[in-house]
Amino acid sequence: MATIHPTAIVDAGAELGENVTIGPYAIVGPHVRIGKGTTIGAHCVVEGRTTIGRDNRFFQFSSIGAVPQDKKYAGEPTELSIGDRNTVREFCTLNLGTAQDAGVTRIGDDNWIMAYVHIAHDCQIGHRTTLANNTTLAGHVHLGDWVTVGGLTGIHQFVKIGAHAMVGFASAVSQDVPPFMLVDGNPLAVRGFNVEGLRRRGFDAPRIAAVKQMHRLLYREGRTLEQAREAIAALGAEQPHAAADVAMMTGFLAGATRGIAR
Repeated sequence: MATIHPTAIVDAGAELGENVTIGPYAIVGPHVRIGKGTTIGAHCVVEGRTTIGRDNRFFQFSSIGAVPQDKKYAGEPTELSIGDRNTVREFCTLNLGTAQDAGVTRIGDDNWIMAYVHIAHDCQIGHRTTLANNTTLAGHVHLGDWVTVGGLTGIHQFVKIGAHAMVGFASAVSQDVPPFMLVDGNPLAVRGFNVEGLRRRGFDAPRIAAVKQMHRLLYREGRTLEQAREAIAALGAEQPHAAADVAMMTGFLAGATRGIAR
Protein backbone atom coordinates (compact mmCIF):
# COMPACT_ATOMS: atom_id res chain seq x y z
CA MET A 1 0.00 0.00 0.00
CA ALA A 2 1.11 3.57 -0.69
CA THR A 3 1.38 6.05 2.16
CA ILE A 4 -0.33 9.33 1.23
CA HIS A 5 -0.34 12.33 3.55
CA PRO A 6 -3.86 13.65 4.24
CA THR A 7 -2.99 17.02 2.72
CA ALA A 8 -1.68 15.56 -0.55
CA ILE A 9 -3.84 15.49 -3.69
CA VAL A 10 -3.46 12.31 -5.73
CA ASP A 11 -5.66 11.88 -8.79
CA ALA A 12 -7.61 8.65 -8.94
CA GLY A 13 -6.01 7.90 -12.31
CA ALA A 14 -2.45 7.89 -10.92
CA GLU A 15 -0.76 4.51 -10.51
CA LEU A 16 1.27 4.08 -7.31
CA GLY A 17 3.44 1.05 -6.61
CA GLU A 18 4.02 -0.66 -3.29
CA ASN A 19 5.50 1.43 -0.48
CA VAL A 20 5.30 4.70 -2.39
CA THR A 21 5.22 7.69 -0.02
CA ILE A 22 3.51 10.96 -0.97
CA GLY A 23 4.39 13.85 1.35
CA PRO A 24 2.38 16.80 2.66
CA TYR A 25 0.73 19.08 0.08
CA ALA A 26 2.17 17.16 -2.85
CA ILE A 27 0.09 16.93 -6.03
CA VAL A 28 0.11 13.87 -8.33
CA GLY A 29 -1.69 14.06 -11.66
CA PRO A 30 -3.86 11.53 -13.50
CA HIS A 31 -1.28 10.26 -16.02
CA VAL A 32 1.50 9.66 -13.48
CA ARG A 33 2.95 6.21 -12.71
CA ILE A 34 5.26 5.84 -9.71
CA GLY A 35 7.25 2.67 -9.01
CA LYS A 36 7.57 0.89 -5.69
CA GLY A 37 9.56 2.42 -2.88
CA THR A 38 9.69 5.94 -4.35
CA THR A 39 9.22 8.96 -2.08
CA ILE A 40 7.62 12.20 -3.28
CA GLY A 41 8.47 15.03 -0.88
CA ALA A 42 6.33 17.81 0.51
CA HIS A 43 4.92 20.34 -1.95
CA CYS A 44 6.20 18.47 -5.03
CA VAL A 45 4.04 18.60 -8.15
CA VAL A 46 4.19 15.50 -10.37
CA GLU A 47 2.10 15.91 -13.50
CA GLY A 48 1.93 15.15 -17.22
CA ARG A 49 2.60 11.72 -18.69
CA THR A 50 5.33 10.96 -16.20
CA THR A 51 6.67 7.50 -15.41
CA ILE A 52 8.95 7.11 -12.39
CA GLY A 53 10.75 3.88 -11.52
CA ARG A 54 11.45 2.37 -8.15
CA ASP A 55 13.32 3.63 -5.06
CA ASN A 56 13.66 7.23 -6.17
CA ARG A 57 13.63 10.11 -3.71
CA PHE A 58 12.25 13.52 -4.65
CA PHE A 59 12.86 16.21 -2.06
CA GLN A 60 10.43 19.05 -1.36
CA PHE A 61 9.27 21.72 -3.83
CA SER A 62 10.27 20.05 -7.10
CA SER A 63 8.24 20.31 -10.33
CA ILE A 64 8.22 17.02 -12.22
CA GLY A 65 6.57 16.57 -15.61
CA ALA A 66 5.42 20.12 -16.34
CA VAL A 67 4.90 21.15 -19.97
CA PRO A 68 8.08 22.17 -21.82
CA GLN A 69 9.30 25.74 -21.95
CA ASP A 70 9.00 25.69 -25.73
CA LYS A 71 6.68 28.04 -27.60
CA LYS A 72 6.08 25.36 -30.24
CA TYR A 73 4.52 23.01 -27.71
CA ALA A 74 0.82 22.63 -28.51
CA GLY A 75 -0.35 20.12 -25.93
CA GLU A 76 0.95 16.96 -27.62
CA PRO A 77 0.97 13.83 -25.39
CA THR A 78 4.69 13.87 -24.71
CA GLU A 79 6.39 12.17 -21.78
CA LEU A 80 8.93 12.22 -18.97
CA SER A 81 10.56 8.90 -18.08
CA ILE A 82 12.68 8.52 -14.92
CA GLY A 83 14.49 5.32 -13.99
CA ASP A 84 15.39 3.81 -10.62
CA ARG A 85 17.24 4.97 -7.50
CA ASN A 86 17.60 8.60 -8.49
CA THR A 87 17.93 11.39 -5.94
CA VAL A 88 16.33 14.71 -6.91
CA ARG A 89 16.90 17.50 -4.44
CA GLU A 90 14.92 20.67 -3.69
CA PHE A 91 13.41 23.00 -6.31
CA CYS A 92 14.32 20.96 -9.40
CA THR A 93 12.34 21.26 -12.64
CA LEU A 94 12.12 18.29 -15.02
CA ASN A 95 9.99 18.89 -18.12
CA LEU A 96 8.16 16.75 -20.67
CA GLY A 97 9.50 16.16 -24.17
CA THR A 98 8.28 17.76 -27.39
CA ALA A 99 6.92 16.49 -30.69
CA GLN A 100 9.90 18.06 -32.46
CA ASP A 101 12.19 15.41 -30.95
CA ALA A 102 11.57 11.88 -29.65
CA GLY A 103 8.75 13.19 -27.46
CA VAL A 104 10.36 11.89 -24.26
CA THR A 105 12.64 13.49 -21.72
CA ARG A 106 14.54 10.53 -20.29
CA ILE A 107 16.55 10.16 -17.08
CA GLY A 108 18.31 6.88 -16.33
CA ASP A 109 19.24 5.20 -13.05
CA ASP A 110 21.28 6.17 -9.99
CA ASN A 111 21.62 9.85 -10.83
CA TRP A 112 22.39 12.48 -8.19
CA ILE A 113 20.51 15.66 -9.11
CA MET A 114 21.13 18.50 -6.68
CA ALA A 115 19.06 21.58 -5.79
CA TYR A 116 17.68 23.96 -8.43
CA VAL A 117 18.69 21.80 -11.39
CA HIS A 118 16.66 22.35 -14.57
CA ILE A 119 16.36 19.53 -17.10
CA ALA A 120 14.51 20.83 -20.14
CA HIS A 121 12.47 19.10 -22.81
CA ASP A 122 13.88 16.11 -24.69
CA CYS A 123 17.06 15.84 -22.60
CA GLN A 124 18.52 12.34 -22.43
CA ILE A 125 20.41 11.66 -19.20
CA GLY A 126 22.34 8.43 -18.73
CA HIS A 127 23.15 6.56 -15.52
CA ARG A 128 25.15 7.62 -12.45
CA THR A 129 25.51 11.26 -13.42
CA THR A 130 26.03 14.04 -10.88
CA LEU A 131 24.49 17.45 -11.55
CA ALA A 132 25.49 19.99 -8.90
CA ASN A 133 23.37 22.89 -7.67
CA ASN A 134 21.91 25.25 -10.29
CA THR A 135 23.01 23.19 -13.28
CA THR A 136 20.80 24.19 -16.21
CA LEU A 137 20.25 21.93 -19.22
CA ALA A 138 18.55 23.48 -22.24
CA GLY A 139 16.41 21.39 -24.57
CA HIS A 140 17.71 18.26 -26.34
CA VAL A 141 20.91 17.96 -24.26
CA HIS A 142 22.42 14.46 -24.01
CA LEU A 143 24.59 13.39 -21.06
CA GLY A 144 26.41 10.05 -21.10
CA ASP A 145 26.88 7.75 -18.12
CA TRP A 146 28.99 8.97 -15.20
CA VAL A 147 29.05 12.61 -16.37
CA THR A 148 29.72 15.14 -13.60
CA VAL A 149 28.62 18.77 -14.00
CA GLY A 150 29.72 21.49 -11.58
CA GLY A 151 27.32 23.97 -10.02
CA LEU A 152 26.06 27.10 -11.79
CA THR A 153 26.83 25.60 -15.19
CA GLY A 154 24.69 26.26 -18.26
CA ILE A 155 24.52 23.76 -21.14
CA HIS A 156 23.34 24.97 -24.55
CA GLN A 157 20.54 23.20 -26.39
CA PHE A 158 21.50 20.14 -28.48
CA VAL A 159 24.89 19.78 -26.76
CA LYS A 160 26.16 16.25 -26.09
CA ILE A 161 28.54 15.42 -23.25
CA GLY A 162 30.22 12.03 -23.48
CA ALA A 163 30.48 9.40 -20.76
CA HIS A 164 32.91 9.98 -17.88
CA ALA A 165 33.42 13.64 -18.79
CA MET A 166 33.60 16.28 -16.06
CA VAL A 167 32.50 19.91 -16.39
CA GLY A 168 33.89 22.36 -13.84
CA PHE A 169 32.06 24.95 -11.76
CA ALA A 170 30.26 27.88 -13.46
CA SER A 171 31.03 26.80 -17.02
CA ALA A 172 29.26 27.74 -20.26
CA VAL A 173 28.97 24.64 -22.44
CA SER A 174 28.04 25.45 -26.02
CA GLN A 175 29.94 22.68 -27.87
CA ASP A 176 29.99 18.92 -27.52
CA VAL A 177 32.36 17.52 -24.89
CA PRO A 178 34.02 14.20 -25.83
CA PRO A 179 34.02 11.28 -23.41
CA PHE A 180 36.58 11.29 -20.57
CA MET A 181 37.49 14.97 -20.96
CA LEU A 182 37.83 17.56 -18.17
CA VAL A 183 36.53 20.99 -19.18
CA ASP A 184 35.61 24.29 -17.56
CA GLY A 185 35.34 28.02 -18.07
CA ASN A 186 33.55 30.65 -20.11
CA PRO A 187 34.56 30.33 -22.88
CA LEU A 188 34.86 26.61 -22.34
CA ALA A 189 38.30 25.02 -22.53
CA VAL A 190 39.62 21.47 -22.24
CA ARG A 191 41.94 21.22 -19.23
CA GLY A 192 42.88 17.55 -19.48
CA PHE A 193 41.07 14.29 -19.00
CA ASN A 194 39.11 13.03 -15.99
CA VAL A 195 41.84 10.77 -14.63
CA GLU A 196 40.67 10.80 -11.00
CA GLY A 197 37.11 9.93 -11.99
CA LEU A 198 38.35 7.02 -14.09
CA ARG A 199 40.46 5.69 -11.21
CA ARG A 200 37.47 5.81 -8.89
CA ARG A 201 35.46 3.79 -11.40
CA GLY A 202 38.02 1.02 -11.59
CA PHE A 203 39.88 1.88 -14.80
CA ASP A 204 43.26 0.15 -14.64
CA ALA A 205 46.55 1.75 -15.68
CA PRO A 206 46.53 0.48 -19.31
CA ARG A 207 43.00 1.78 -19.92
CA ILE A 208 43.87 5.15 -18.40
CA ALA A 209 46.99 5.30 -20.57
CA ALA A 210 44.83 4.74 -23.66
CA VAL A 211 42.49 7.56 -22.64
CA LYS A 212 45.52 9.79 -22.10
CA GLN A 213 46.69 8.93 -25.60
CA MET A 214 43.28 9.83 -27.06
CA HIS A 215 43.42 13.16 -25.24
CA ARG A 216 46.90 13.82 -26.64
CA LEU A 217 45.81 12.99 -30.19
CA LEU A 218 42.79 15.29 -29.95
CA TYR A 219 44.34 18.23 -28.16
CA ARG A 220 48.14 18.18 -27.92
CA GLU A 221 49.58 17.39 -31.32
CA GLY A 222 48.07 20.05 -33.58
CA ARG A 223 46.03 17.59 -35.62
CA THR A 224 42.81 18.44 -37.42
CA LEU A 225 39.73 16.76 -36.03
CA GLU A 226 39.66 14.30 -38.93
CA GLN A 227 43.33 13.42 -38.44
CA ALA A 228 42.74 12.91 -34.73
CA ARG A 229 39.73 10.67 -35.41
CA GLU A 230 41.75 8.46 -37.73
CA ALA A 231 44.61 8.16 -35.25
CA ILE A 232 42.24 7.36 -32.39
CA ALA A 233 40.47 4.70 -34.45
CA ALA A 234 43.81 2.97 -35.01
CA LEU A 235 44.30 2.66 -31.24
CA GLY A 236 41.57 0.05 -31.03
CA ALA A 237 43.65 -2.47 -32.94
CA GLU A 238 46.91 -1.49 -31.24
CA GLN A 239 45.47 -1.70 -27.71
CA PRO A 240 42.69 -4.34 -27.59
CA HIS A 241 42.17 -3.80 -23.85
CA ALA A 242 40.92 -0.28 -24.68
CA ALA A 243 38.84 -1.21 -27.74
CA ALA A 244 35.50 -0.37 -26.08
CA ASP A 245 36.77 3.02 -24.89
CA VAL A 246 38.16 3.79 -28.32
CA ALA A 247 34.89 2.79 -30.00
CA MET A 248 32.96 5.05 -27.65
CA MET A 249 35.23 7.99 -28.48
CA THR A 250 35.16 7.45 -32.24
CA GLY A 251 31.39 7.02 -32.22
CA PHE A 252 30.96 10.23 -30.25
CA LEU A 253 33.23 12.23 -32.55
CA ALA A 254 31.39 10.93 -35.62
CA GLY A 255 28.06 12.05 -34.13
CA ALA A 256 29.11 15.45 -32.79
CA THR A 257 26.79 18.09 -34.24
CA ARG A 258 27.92 21.33 -32.61
CA GLY A 259 31.65 20.86 -32.99
CA ILE A 260 33.69 19.69 -30.05
CA ALA A 261 35.25 21.74 -27.26
CA ARG A 262 38.91 22.21 -28.27
